[in-house]
Amino acid sequence: MRPASPLVIILVLWGAGLGSAAQFGKISILFDRIATHYAGAGDVTIGLIVSIVGFVGLIFGTTAGLLVQRLGYRRVLVWALGAGAALSALQALFPPLPVLLALRAIEGFSHLAIVVAAPVMIAQTASLRHQGLAMTLWSSFFAVSFALTAALGLPLAQAYGDGALFIAHAAYMAVFAGLIWIFLPRDTAADTPFPAAKTLLKQHATIYQSPRLSAPAMGFFCYTLTYVALLTLLPPMIGGAHQILIATAMPLVSIAVSLTLGVWLLRWVPAIRMVQAGFAISVIATLCLWAFWGHDGAMIAAALTLAAMLGIVQGASFAAIAQLNPTADGRARAAGAIAQLGNLGTTTGTPLLAALIAGQGVSGMALFVLIPSVLGIAFHQIQAHRRTYIFD
Repeated sequence: MRPASPLVIILVLWGAGLGSAAQFGKISILFDRIATHYAGAGDVTIGLIVSIVGFVGLIFGTTAGLLVQRLGYRRVLVWALGAGAALSALQALFPPLPVLLALRAIEGFSHLAIVVAAPVMIAQTASLRHQGLAMTLWSSFFAVSFALTAALGLPLAQAYGDGALFIAHAAYMAVFAGLIWIFLPRDTAADTPFPAAKTLLKQHATIYQSPRLSAPAMGFFCYTLTYVALLTLLPPMIGGAHQILIATAMPLVSIAVSLTLGVWLLRWVPAIRMVQAGFAISVIATLCLWAFWGHDGAMIAAALTLAAMLGIVQGASFAAIAQLNPTADGRARAAGAIAQLGNLGTTTGTPLLAALIAGQGVSGMALFVLIPSVLGIAFHQIQAHRRTYIFD
């Protein structure tokens, strides 16, 4: 059989990423409906069902790349997608809440394996000329998946029951496990030793002390803290006839802006500056959303502007990995940090926003976006100073 073209391989890997993002999205878009399956569970607990998948990445993010490289990317992806299919099928039964939380936590291993292995394979497969576009495409996987899940998954659940979405997700993961097995080249033996437990903390310290390795992840944490939580809880907050519109349009706008304006700007503007600009305009959009809450047109415009700017932050954060780290080893470490802090953001964001909305309503939502946006600008400014005056 002739080897698949790089484009086919990249698209298959991106499709696997869509499935991994749907491990969050399948719960997020059914947030209100899942609460009816677990009467008595508060919004914070339901938020934990969304975010607990990220716990594994929070713990093992920076070291997962070493293990994946040792086991083989193709093998790990096939097993991760297969396991994700089985777990999603079990979740379709809506077992008791502690069992569901355990299944979701185990699903975190599947999610982490995919988001660590797939982008590395994309970077290796794409030519140098198209690497920026390929990585920006990869960075869109969360937004694309959420848009598709909102547009297709919610009607599916409404027509055939909530479990139908989980079964559809299981089928999707199984199909892509087969596609990965067919199209990706066979793994070659890897001699990369997995570090001893006593060296893991030292590796973490090395990564987070470096203003080049850690900078993309710090900004990305501020992005993931807000993004998944907003996609989950902002549409129900707006409610009414606009709920499905916002749930579908926010991720689509972030994708479109990231893949068009974002890619174009990366030719002229350093990725870090784009991240800071994205956060700065997010502050303005959030203030407008808070000030014009209840005024449909202005509210929707502000929400979509916020989504667009988070799309800029998303794509530029991945581009910053290569811009700040010229070596393959540096990029692998920076990507591991992004996986770890990204999971910290997705794990904590939804329960935190749910608690703020329950306590302070729209003001709590605005505060939830404003603080990480300002911190994202500050983190990058501090790290830029360190790169210029301390480490360079």
